[in-house]
Amino acid sequence: MIKTIIIEDEAPARSLLKHYLKRHENFQIITECANGFEGVKAINEHNPDLIFLDIQMPKLTGFEMLELLDPAPPVIFTTAYDEFAIKAFEANAVDYLLKPFDENRFDAAIQKAVQRIQNKEAIPTEKVVEASAQKPLDQVVVTNGGKIEILMPEDIFMIEAQDDYVMIYTEKEQYLKKKTMAFYEEHLDNSFMRVHRSHIINTQKVVNIELYGKQQYQIKLKNNLDVKTSKSGYKKIKEKFMQ
Repeated sequence: MIKTIIIEDEAPARSLLKHYLKRHENFQIITECANGFEGVKAINEHNPDLIFLDIQMPKLTGFEMLELLDPAPPVIFTTAYDEFAIKAFEANAVDYLLKPFDENRFDAAIQKAVQRIQNKEAIPTEKVVEASAQKPLDQVVVTNGGKIEILMPEDIFMIEAQDDYVMIYTEKEQYLKKKTMAFYEEHLDNSFMRVHRSHIINTQKVVNIELYGKQQYQIKLKNNLDVKTSKSGYKKIKEKFMQ
């Protein structure tokens, strides 16, 4: 039996998916969720073999929801928006159902899912998330003690490399997230600057810059964090403030 979860904010869309799944006796709908917050909780609790996932949902999009899962289960996207389709296929998602879709199209997606699950093929949804992220980011989703929080870019003071993760610093909190420095360097707006291979800072949070040794400088942020930067990093941030 293939355990399945439906994550979709519109009740009629959830009803249609359940209706189409009725003929597939090897699928069991464990639960259905109306938003990404419920979806994360349900996936962690039930460990499904497959999820049907809408992309445009209030507060937390489908892609942002996937960011919070490690690992993420195989996913069939269901959405009225076609702009992410190519990226989803390139990243090896099971399928991408563009609304409105009929039962024949749904059945084709189900067959793909069965084959993937039987073959135990890896489905790297992380690539979908990175390829489809908004530029610039208008929010960053993090977890704190099992609680999901949404940070606005202006809340972020610094991002620091931590092996395969990054540490995101706000005024009073720190959040560990499985993401790359390169991702944030590419997707945050021009208020943010990479001043060191291990540090991205919000230039709006800088208090001052001081010489630290012969070739290094120290940047002090408004939350009292001190960030060391090289001479080249100092030059970049000085040019930023002179604009």
